[in-house]
Amino acid sequence: MALFEDLQFFLAAGALAVPAVILGLMEKSQKLYTCMVSTLFLFFVLGHNINAALFLGGYLLIEYCAVVSFARLRKIRGKDEKLYYLFLLLTLLPLAVNKLGAFVDLKLFAFIGISYMTFKVVQIVIEIHDGLIEEVKAYDLFCFLTFFPTILCGPIDRSRRFLENSNTVLPRDEYINMLGDGLLKICLGLVYKKIFASLLVMAGTQNMYIYGLHLFFDFAGYSLMAVGLSYLFGIKTPDNFNQPFRSVDLRDFWNRWHMTLSFWFRDYLFSRILRRAMRGKWFGGNKLVQACVCLIINMTVMGIWHGLAPHYIVYGIYHGVLLAITEVYQKKSGFYKKHKKDRVYRLVSWFVTFNLVMFGFYIFSGQLF
Repeated sequence: MALFEDLQFFLAAGALAVPAVILGLMEKSQKLYTCMVSTLFLFFVLGHNINAALFLGGYLLIEYCAVVSFARLRKIRGKDEKLYYLFLLLTLLPLAVNKLGAFVDLKLFAFIGISYMTFKVVQIVIEIHDGLIEEVKAYDLFCFLTFFPTILCGPIDRSRRFLENSNTVLPRDEYINMLGDGLLKICLGLVYKKIFASLLVMAGTQNMYIYGLHLFFDFAGYSLMAVGLSYLFGIKTPDNFNQPFRSVDLRDFWNRWHMTLSFWFRDYLFSRILRRAMRGKWFGGNKLVQACVCLIINMTVMGIWHGLAPHYIVYGIYHGVLLAITEVYQKKSGFYKKHKKDRVYRLVSWFVTFNLVMFGFYIFSGQLF
């Protein structure tokens, strides 16, 4: 069974969503049932692959032990930076092993969703360190990590938002509105993925514009369906796309494209490296240089997260450099400050941005390498 791909999935998801909808309409908690459905989907998806199931079980055990141990030690020892980085590395280790294993053709920790699960676990560890999370329960962690609509390709939710949502029983009227929005998103996602993306594939994705548009409709369609199905189970998963091809600069683009990923990197990597750079007065305390370097680091790491193949790394560096150039231009250019709201300037800026983005997708496709 392939999530959001084949008829078998949609029939199963539709049938299993009916009790969830009934619970929602009756103003009953959907949490236990949702967790059971997620477990059932994992069984069907991984049931034929014993190694993947064992790796998943080991991964969940490792991550649970890591976050619980860190939460307890955080209460005892307070903010301990060495301990914090140790547990960050521990939570990242299975993903690192998976990525390196794939690079040398060793299938270690090879199961669906490990990348997105790791984002969620790292977020928890960081917020434990910040004092925003004090306790982690096994049941809550399992529900959060294995929530089936978003397990494979996101969107990436935040634990505190997810758990607040899953522990809240919505009034009937509010759930009915959410249900309607969810069904609409599922239908729109189907149109995006099964019609637009399929037609673009038929046209051939060697052309960078066709490839970029296909990538959008395929991924945005998937994300819409994942968000819509989440709504049916009472979870208001955040949206992942907001008309990215209307972007007038690269910063605007990353505020619209794969938003849960770009916001995750902004909040948990970029902003933290930048604060450290400012406290340490890196580059002579030049804030603009600090921001530019941190942008390049941030996007390079994002590229590496996609994989260790050269085109992914170059893709990350490419966007990091473009964001750094954008930062310098918008901070230093009098022409930009004078004309940034002019209609003609915005049209030209949109055209340049669109072509830069499309070339970036061409790099991402690996067709240049």
